[in-house]
Formats: sequence, C-alpha cells, structure tokens
Amino acid sequence: MHTLPILPTISTSFIVLSAVTIAIGWWQIKQRKIELHKKTMLTAGIFALIFFIIYASRTIFIGNTSFGGPSNIKIYYTLFLVFHIILATSGAVFGFTSILTGYKSKLPIHRKLGPITSIIWFFTAITGVLVYLLLYVFYKGGETTSMIKAILGF
Repeated sequence: MHTLPILPTISTSFIVLSAVTIAIGWWQIKQRKIELHKKTMLTAGIFALIFFIIYASRTIFIGNTSFGGPSNIKIYYTLFLVFHIILATSGAVFGFTSILTGYKSKLPIHRKLGPITSIIWFFTAITGVLVYLLLYVFYKGGETTSMIKAILGF
C-alpha cells in the first residue's frame, strides 16, 4: 500500500467541503433561511478558494502528477481530465458571479444562476474526486512534472 500525497488530499477535501456546503446552502434557501444561506454560500466559496490556492501553489512550485495507470486507458483519463478542467473553470466563473449577484442583491439574476452554478459545482466536485482517485488511489501516480507534460504527455 502506498501513502497518499498530502497536498492533493487536503485540496480534494476542500472541494468536497465546498460541494457539501453548497448543498446545505441550497437547502437553507429552500427553507427561506436567507441570512444563513448567505453565510453558508460564502463559506462554500471560501472552501473552493482554499482548494484553488493549494492547487495553484502546488502546480507552480511542485508541478502536477501525470497519470500512472495503464497506458491503454490514458486517453480516457485525459479526456475526462479535460472535461473536469472545463467544468471547474466554468464553475469558478459561475460561482464568483453567483456570490457577487447575491451580495449585490441582484436577485433575479442570482435566482437564475444559483441552481445552474450549484449543479456545475456538484459535477466539478464529483469529477475532481474521481481524478484524485485515478491519480492517487486506484493507480500510483506517475511522475510529478509540469502541467503541460502531465496533461498532454509531452
């Protein structure tokens, strides 16, 4: 059994915490607990930001881990990773916009964006956990190298 890397484990935990907190915030707004909803969703945003700070710092200072699983499934992993990156990027933009419209009381926009943002973020968190599992749990991670080399293999 190999040990799990500390920074990816911590950062993945924060993305899970953000998704759980978003689910709680969604329930709170359905219950009309508006002030609690605001605090909970801001907490979810902070959890997501902590994830990003850890991820970006690790990428800049250490590098990314390439896929270490069987070469015959690497293409599927890569496509899945690209899908996750697109989700995460759009989720971050939607999340920031949702928080901003909520706090600026632009409620008609916020009410339309909120559910879409939450769904994107749930899928982002799920696919993020799956990427983590594929890189560090199901298979032993490959070499840690630059992001371009880890993602594209060159």
